[in-house]
Formats: sequence, C-alpha cells, structure tokens
Amino acid sequence: MIHCTIRSSLWTVIAATLVSASASAREASPPPAADVSSGASASCAGLPGHDALRSALDFARSQANGGFDLDMWGAIVNRDGVVCAVAFTGADRGSQWPGSRVIAAQKANTANAFSLPGLALSTANLWAAVQPGGSLFGLQHSNPVDTATAYAGSATSFGQMGDPLVGRRIGGVNVFGGGLALYNARRQLIGAIGVSGDTSCADHNIAWRTRQRLALDWVPGGVGTNGDDNINYQGIVAEPSLQSDFSHPVCRIAGVDGVSPISASLPATRK
Repeated sequence: MIHCTIRSSLWTVIAATLVSASASAREASPPPAADVSSGASASCAGLPGHDALRSALDFARSQANGGFDLDMWGAIVNRDGVVCAVAFTGADRGSQWPGSRVIAAQKANTANAFSLPGLALSTANLWAAVQPGGSLFGLQHSNPVDTATAYAGSATSFGQMGDPLVGRRIGGVNVFGGGLALYNARRQLIGAIGVSGDTSCADHNIAWRTRQRLALDWVPGGVGTNGDDNINYQGIVAEPSLQSDFSHPVCRIAGVDGVSPISASLPATRK
C-alpha cells in the first residue's frame, strides 16, 4: 500500500513536471517569422496579382531601357510590406539572375517603407543620401532581409502564383534603381513595386513603365526634376540642388551613357 502510494505520488510529480516544461517551451519558442499568409488575400486587395504583374512587366521589359536587355524579376508588396505577387519575364526561373528575385522584393519593401502619402521616394532617390557623409548614411543597413522568408520553399514555385514569398514580409533596404511606390487613382499609397535583373538604371526604367502600365502612378510629389520620383542622374542634374541630394550614378556601358535620355523621356506620372 505504501509502495503504491509512493508510486502514485511519483507519477503525479513527473506528469506535473512534464506539463510545466512543455508550457515553458511554448512560451520560449518565438512565433514563425513574418508569416502573415492567412490574411494575404485580403491585405493585397487593390493590388495587381501575379498575372497582371507578369503582363505589365513583360510589356515594360520589351521597351528600350538602356541596359543589357535582360529578363527581369518583379515583386509587389502592400503598405504593410507583405509580398503580394512575384513574377519573372523569362521562359523559366533560370532565365533571369536568380539572386534578383529577393532583390526585387527588397526594392519593393524599400520604396514602400520610405514613401509617404504625400512624398514618393524611389530606391534610386536614396543612393546619394546613404553614401558616407550623406544625410541617410547607414539606412541601407537597417531593416534587414528576413532570410528565413527569402529562401523558404521549393525553387520550382519561385515566380509563380504560389511563390513562397507571397503572404510574408521580406524586409530589406535597397538603395539603387528599381523600386517605386504605388499610388492608386484616389491618390492613396497602397504599396510598392520592385524590379531587378539588369543595370540598376534599366531596372528603374522598367519599374517605371510597369507601374504606368498598371495605372498605379498617381504620384503626389517627389524629389525628381518634375516633382515625381524619377531618377536624378549625377553629373546631369544641377548642383547644388534637391535633385543632386537625391541622385544616382549613370549606368554607363563600356563608358557610354545610353540610359539617361530614356529615363528623361519616361511617361509622365498621372495627376
């Protein structure tokens, strides 16, 4: 009887210890990083999906862009930085630089994160300000990419409707051309687009035409020459000037500037 009582008490202590340990483990374990997929569809309302992004990106990539005429990655995030769509223009995911998938999403995150309802800043606008001595030096090291999100899932889904980035926050700050904020016809800032796969200047031109094709370029104001978020090229804009403070190097190829005239003649933003 005494042995039974001792055995029963011992099992009670063991069970209580296991329950306590399990509860502690649950409390200590962090939630899955950046996974907001359960609300992804609702949070992406009003933004282009995969097919619309792919179509607009295909059109923009087919135009003269001043780069190497390479295939591209494109990504869209909502105002909370959640990825809503990822697409590419090539025959398959290997037809454009594989590393540009994450860069495109990073550019979208940056343009969204540093644009406001009344002021659009493209990623190209940030380049000069983040250099040593610049007013935003160090910005490029803030808000790092969530690597668990960046490299999650099967590569066979990359650039497809079910890309593993969709529904998650990628984070990251990118400070060269290719990222633009998205404003709808009600002048609401609803997210951003990022494009990557060529020179950063060509990326900017392709992103600009993609946004224009999607009719999400109702830009309220910016630091560009025309009061928008267009790229300001060093050595071309006046110095000193606001445009010089938010300028970007010219992407010459073999020493030749074939890109700045294209950027200067991009379609005007909607007003």
